[in-house]
Amino acid sequence: MKSSMQPGLSHQFSYTVPENKTVPFTFPEARELQGMPKVFATGFMIILMEWTCTQLMAPHLDPGEGSLGTHVDVSHLAATPPGMTVTVDAELAEVKGRKLVFKVSAHDGADLIGEGRHERVVVTWDKFNTRVRDKALAAGVA
Repeated sequence: MKSSMQPGLSHQFSYTVPENKTVPFTFPEARELQGMPKVFATGFMIILMEWTCTQLMAPHLDPGEGSLGTHVDVSHLAATPPGMTVTVDAELAEVKGRKLVFKVSAHDGADLIGEGRHERVVVTWDKFNTRVRDKALAAGVA
């Protein structure tokens, strides 16, 4: 990780919500979810926040590095129908070694739809992928 990864860095990203990012599409095999309203799903909102944080981080990582989300503390405050554009603001609040803490919020042009805190850890992909492969082998799923 480069020394430029410092608190105060910020990034904004906008995304127009398609129908396939609504609640019934999260788990199509879940009958219980199929009757729910077609509004931007909480899980997809969280991933959009994570995506924005990874965009913020990208220029400050060394080759071969990436990051993984390790903690999410986010409120989903308002429903967003497909077709509306959600804008996420992310700010790097803390750097604790390889652990990064972000302040995140999302707005759909009408309402603040989500806000909270997200943590990521910087990893070296080669080491991480080796650990995952070894875990899969030990579990007999590889």
